[in-house]
Amino acid sequence: MILPITLTIAGAAALLNIWLSLRVSHLRRLHKVSIGDGGHEGVQTRMRAHANFAEATPIFLILLALVELAKGSALWLWLAGILFVLARLAHPFGMERPAPNALRMGSVAVTWLVLLALGAYAIAIPYLERAPSRITYAELVASAG
Repeated sequence: MILPITLTIAGAAALLNIWLSLRVSHLRRLHKVSIGDGGHEGVQTRMRAHANFAEATPIFLILLALVELAKGSALWLWLAGILFVLARLAHPFGMERPAPNALRMGSVAVTWLVLLALGAYAIAIPYLERAPSRITYAELVASAG
């Protein structure tokens, strides 16, 4: 089974991950830092933005795929996926501004809300679906003859 929503969003997340990696690499080259942040706040900030993305994205993609497999609303899943990618795209720019700032707080809030909503949706789906008819053990034995 092909999961077009999850595949599209996972592809966008892969590209975003590469972009975040390149941003870290650029500052590491500039400051001649091979490992870690070398005491440079800008390198540390970009590393944390990349790490934050890496922390949130796997559970998001797992939830997205499972809800899509469970026949979740395509419109809702597209909205969740696009919001997640936009929030994760905005987050590194917010990280580079003095805290607190609306861009950083907004991107984190959107990420958390999308994860919360997807998690709740994943929990609810099995209970919102019409319960399949259940056969009792006695009925199974009787039908076996």
